[in-house]
Amino acid sequence: MGKNTKITGVIYGAAAAACYGMNPLFTLPLYSAKISVNSVLCYRYVLAVVILWVWLKFFKKISLKLSKQDILPLLSMGLIFSFSSFTLFKSYTYMDAGIASTLLFIYPILVAVLMILFFKEKIRSSTVVSLILMTIGITMLYNGKPGESLNIIGVLLVFLSALSYAVYIIGIKVIPRLANMDANKLIFYVMLFGSFIYIVNSKCFLNFELIQTPLLWINAFALAILPTIVSLAAMTESIKIIGATPAAILGALEPVTALFFGVAVFHEHLTTRIIGGICAILTAVILIVVKKDMKNREKNSNQTT
Repeated sequence: MGKNTKITGVIYGAAAAACYGMNPLFTLPLYSAKISVNSVLCYRYVLAVVILWVWLKFFKKISLKLSKQDILPLLSMGLIFSFSSFTLFKSYTYMDAGIASTLLFIYPILVAVLMILFFKEKIRSSTVVSLILMTIGITMLYNGKPGESLNIIGVLLVFLSALSYAVYIIGIKVIPRLANMDANKLIFYVMLFGSFIYIVNSKCFLNFELIQTPLLWINAFALAILPTIVSLAAMTESIKIIGATPAAILGALEPVTALFFGVAVFHEHLTTRIIGGICAILTAVILIVVKKDMKNREKNSNQTT
């Protein structure tokens, strides 16, 4: 893998993180308008499927035909990712969305642990240090109020979301039919199969809250495009290029994105603790990037000697 390819993988991972961190930004206004969790996710998935179908059919000219061997892994990944979405969005009804989104980022640790336990991935000292720095950074970004206890149901929902997202990330990397599939086509079918849950739950749209204002429609489309289509496509490319664990660690940039919007849009205040958390996360990311670069240099050097 060349240096430029590695940098591309890192850029994809960072872009995926930045976009996925926008979930609460577009979700909370819909909740405020009394749109249920199931309806919000139905909008998210169905709009994403329609947008992707138009994009792939008329602009990218990519065939959406599947072989029989593709259906089961795509269906599995669709249901797993859909479960991750549902548990995360449901957790927003039990705790502050910022806290839930911060707690979600135990998933890089889960990815690393699962890769070691089930796929015998060799753990490197740089990965351990990055995970520790990431954990410290996210802990420092935690914004719970003094004396406030976390809702146990909310915490459990976030953990289930993180675990299922970790399984999804690993699945894309280790299942050959998915690892070799075009990223946009992969995301299309993940969204399509994942949407079945919300369509069935809404009784085929009979039990479904309609969006009433143009501004809320903008939020629904933005939710389908940025933290869904763009984020998942970028994450898929990043996983294929640099691997599941480094791509997941780059996901630690997501709470930094959420924090940026908190300051820029909602006028939240930066504190020394928050700045320290950002620095710890950025250091973890930089360490992964530098280590990957050194590894690639060493590999290229060995090939030329």
